[in-house]
This record gives sequence, structure tokens and C-alpha cells, in this order.
Amino acid sequence: MLDRPEAATYAVRAGLGGWDWAVLAGYFALLVGMGVFLAFRARRRTSTSGYFLGGGQMPVWAVAISFLATAQSAATVLGVPEDAYRGDLRYLSTNIGGILAAVILAWWFIPAYYRLGVTTPYQLLEHRFGPGAKLATSAAYLIGRVLASGARVFIGSVPVAMAIFGTTNGSVDPGHVAVAVVIFMIFGALFTLAGGLTSVIWTDVVQVAVYVGGALLVIVVLWRGIGMDTGAVLDAVRQGAPDGGSKLRIFSLGFGGEDGFRFSEPYTLVTACTGWTLLMLAAYGTDQDLVQRLLATRDSRRGGWSVIGGVLMGIPTVMVFAVIGVLLWVYYHAPGRSPPAYVEGDTGEVFLKFTLREMPAGMAGLVIAGIMAAGPAGINASLNSMATTFVSDFYRPLRPGRPDAHYVRAGRWATAGWAAALGVFALVCIAWKQANNETILPFVLGVMGFAYAGMLGVFLTALFTRRGTTASAVAALVVGFVAVTAMQPALIRLWWPGELLARLLPGMSASDLPAPELAAPWRLAIGTILSTAVAAFPAGRSRAVPASTPPPGA
Repeated sequence: MLDRPEAATYAVRAGLGGWDWAVLAGYFALLVGMGVFLAFRARRRTSTSGYFLGGGQMPVWAVAISFLATAQSAATVLGVPEDAYRGDLRYLSTNIGGILAAVILAWWFIPAYYRLGVTTPYQLLEHRFGPGAKLATSAAYLIGRVLASGARVFIGSVPVAMAIFGTTNGSVDPGHVAVAVVIFMIFGALFTLAGGLTSVIWTDVVQVAVYVGGALLVIVVLWRGIGMDTGAVLDAVRQGAPDGGSKLRIFSLGFGGEDGFRFSEPYTLVTACTGWTLLMLAAYGTDQDLVQRLLATRDSRRGGWSVIGGVLMGIPTVMVFAVIGVLLWVYYHAPGRSPPAYVEGDTGEVFLKFTLREMPAGMAGLVIAGIMAAGPAGINASLNSMATTFVSDFYRPLRPGRPDAHYVRAGRWATAGWAAALGVFALVCIAWKQANNETILPFVLGVMGFAYAGMLGVFLTALFTRRGTTASAVAALVVGFVAVTAMQPALIRLWWPGELLARLLPGMSASDLPAPELAAPWRLAIGTILSTAVAAFPAGRSRAVPASTPPPGA
């Protein structure tokens, strides 16, 4: 199966036969059927609580699964296998940060939101600092969500383009990806318009089952195709990492060689307990995309268990996709194996190429449906949360006193507008990722950090201190964004003093003080520290948000 003739020019087939398309058709028929049913139910849902928060009656297990679907998206489904295929399993260590963040959220953040009865977390900042802080943070969230979700839409569009159009010479045509972006956005917008948050949550439940089930099928097919016993597979991966180490390595302190601690390494125990904890805290606790789900339960205790449950369910799910990456490496690169020409090119597409070339008929369609399921899940969630934020924090204060049905209609119009914005940025990402030459996970996480640093600094100040004002909160948002931007690999060399000192000091060269390469968790951590210091610098208003509360279930 693996010894294919090499060719200077080759084409990966569209890959989907009749049975595959039948499976995809069945999957979309299921989604459409759910959409019609939920839209019918939504006709009677004219309250903003019902449309934006599911009436506060969503079960914990469904919210936890929806939380999982939104937190992972296509970036996890494609990025984790790529990371394990190229390197090892150290990405799994970031789950330490997720667990720490979930406990902090369940104990402090979520109870504060429920006590104030907010629709978006940014209304807490209005209580703490004033309306200016709420509007500024809401705007920062909307901008950051366009960036982060637009990047996810781009990532999720790649398998659609590959399944429909195939690839030539190992790469997907950018024009085909652009067509897939448009398809994604139209489908995601129409589905979100139908039933609000309720339709998003129940659709997420179905889509998680589809993409996890598809991933398990891939593992079975890979294992059978490898044709080696367990001992031989383990022997192969124990020396398969790029540095000659084991691909099964999960934990690393990040120290090594003459360079000391490697700040360019994103997956270490130190970054897991610092930068990754802050990233998860920002994503799960300040981003309306995820917070909205945690506010859809009956009380803060259930909301707390939802985030903890979602994070814990995410650990085995991520492990499944990491195993796929390791087995793909064995399948193509184990000693004595010659990888086919189509494997060359973007390593983020190896999973897709295997699915299209090697999966049996029918199963390939299910796997592609699973990969696509991780895309619309994130789109639906993002569009609904952005519409909620826009209506609750901007539109409603400008036009108060209208019937709830008026605000629901405004939310639907806002959904269409934000869908267009996400689509435009997803098109920009086609060229951006090619220029940066990054793998999937660092690319998406780096994009998310632009808004998260400032937002998290403001929330930490609001919840855990009595300091800060509207002006300092707004300034912190700006400082966080500027700091993360300035630390981007392409920009840090422009201001790093190495070149200047080399010109001023005899006998010194720029190489004596090279610009540091900071991984995304470190950029976020530094940005958060700076923004928190700015937000908490002035003496604050006397009104504070009590943060102490018993843990869930206590």
C-alpha cells in the first residue's frame, strides 16, 4: 500500500466516492432536520433570554459538550494530529493549564457572573468600572473574535476544499479554499439564525459525536494498515521525534543545551502552569463565545460543573487526535517505509490526505463529515455570541424599552453581519498563514492572544482588586493588544535593541544580543502582566465584585 511510484506531478483525487457522498448527505440531512425542528420551536422563543441564553434551562451535560466543541474546533481536529506527526505528544501537557483555569473559573468567575445576572461577562465590568469599560471590552472581544474565529473558519475550510476539489502537487488551491469559506459562512449563518443558542448547543452535541467517532475510525484503519505488532510500533516511535527522542514524550521542563530555558518552546510544564493557564482562563472566562454557554444553566453551580466537565472531556478527545498523528508518522515514516509523494507539502494536510487516499469507501465520508463538523460548530457558536454581545452591550442601550422580539430580530441581523466579517478575515488568513509559515495550532493560538491579554488583565483587576477606573481599563486593553503585537516574530526584531547597541558599542555585533523568539503562551503571559499592571495602577472605585464563593457542589 505504501510503495507508490514517485512522479514529478501528481494529483490527489477528490477522494470521495458514491458511498462517501451518501454519508455526507445523510449528515447534512440530519443537521437540516435538526435545524427545521429547532427553528419551529424557536418561533415561540421571542424573549432575549430564550434566544441568547437558552432560557437558562440547558442541562449541564449538553452545555459541557457544547463547551468542548467550541473550545476545540477544526484547529484541534487538524492541528493536534499535525503537532504529533511533526513532533511528539507534549501538547497534551497544556491540559494542566485547562484544569487549573477551569477550577479558577468555577470558584470565582462564574459565580460572579450569576450574582450580577449578566448576559455577557462585559456587563460585570460596567458594574465595576462603568459603561465605558464595558463598551471598550466588548469591542475588544468582537475584534478578537473576528480574528480568532476567522482563523478557525479558514482552517476548517481546507478539508472542504480538499474533499470537493482535491489537490495538485501536494497543496490546496487558495481559490478553492475561498469557495469553501463562503460555503461555511452561509451554512453557519443560516443555522445560527434559526434557533439561537439552543440550536447551537444541541447541534454541538451531534457534531462532537460525529467528529470523535470519525477519529476513532481513523485509528482503527491506521492500526490495521500499519500491520505491525504493538512492540514494533512502540520501538519505532521511541526514536521518531525530530531530535531523536521519543514521540511519546508528554512532559518537558523546557531546559536544554547551552540556551538554558527555551522561551520559543510552547509546550513545557512551565508554560502549562503559566501562559497556557492564562490562555485558557481568558478563553473560557472572558470570551463570550464560551461564557455564553456557562450562563445557559440554572445556576452558577451547574455552570461551574459545565466548564469542569467540558475541560475533563477534552483530555481524552485531544489524546485521540494526538494518537492519530503518531500513527500517521508510523504509517508513512517508520523504518523500512517509503512515504508516497502526495505526503509532501503542508504537514497540516497529511491527516486529510490519508483520509482521502487510504480510508475505505463510506468511512472517508464519515471522517470528512467529522472534520467539517468541528468547523460549523465553532462558526455557529461564534456568530451567536457575537450577536449577543452586540445587541446586549451596544444596540439595546441605544434603543431601550423595545419589546424582546425587536432585540431578537436585531440579533439575527447582527448574526448576518458578523458572518460576513468572519468570512472576510478567513479569506485574509489564506495569505497570512502562507506568509508566516506556521503550523495550525501556533497560528490560531497566536491570533487569539491579540485581544485576550488586555481582556484578561481587566477582568483580573475587576475580580481580585478594588483598584482601577474606566480610563485604566481602556488603557489596559490597548497595552495588551500592543504588547502582543510587538512580540510577534516578524515585529520584535524591529524594536529589539541588539542592532542599536551593535552600532553604539565597539566590538559588539547584533548576534551578541539576538531578538528573543517567544512562543504564543509567553507573549500572552507578558501581555497579561502588563495590562493588569496598567488596569490596577490607579486607585479604583469603591464598588467591587465579591469573588469569594464555595466551589461547585460545596
